[in-house]
Amino acid sequence: MASLPDIKAEPIHELTPEELGAWRGLLRVHSALVKALDAELLAAHDLPLTSYEVLINLQAAPGQRRRMAELADGVLLSRSGMTRLVDRLERDGLLERDACTDDGRGTYAVLTEKGEACLARARPTHLDGVRERFLRHFAPDELEQMAAWWDRALPGAAAVADLSRSD
Repeated sequence: MASLPDIKAEPIHELTPEELGAWRGLLRVHSALVKALDAELLAAHDLPLTSYEVLINLQAAPGQRRRMAELADGVLLSRSGMTRLVDRLERDGLLERDACTDDGRGTYAVLTEKGEACLARARPTHLDGVRERFLRHFAPDELEQMAAWWDRALPGAAAVADLSRSD
């Protein structure tokens, strides 16, 4: 029986308590916020947070339309996940699909009047939830610093110019 080669493993450099606290804190806060905001929108408007994100992205886009691939990137879903979600939103009349005239393979998702009305009802609930559950814990200068940190970790992460009303 052959023996396994002697492989020298690189030493594992554990996270420091400060690093671990920052990392776990980010993950826990994000998870708790998403769950709470989703539950609020579902209870008040029967609208999941992911659906809200699609509608708000469409509302802020030029002509209230975006290519499906861009929309998936904007709301952090896989393309297949986006397709399933758009199927549901289209079935509910909140958006419609429109073929791309410049690219026969591409499809736009377009916000409908019903989707606009749904968003108008849900928006105050969502904004109040974001303020109450997250923003109120920080001073304006701390929020500005936090945005700078997100941009340092991922350039453009805190950009607001691309979708002026995205939240």
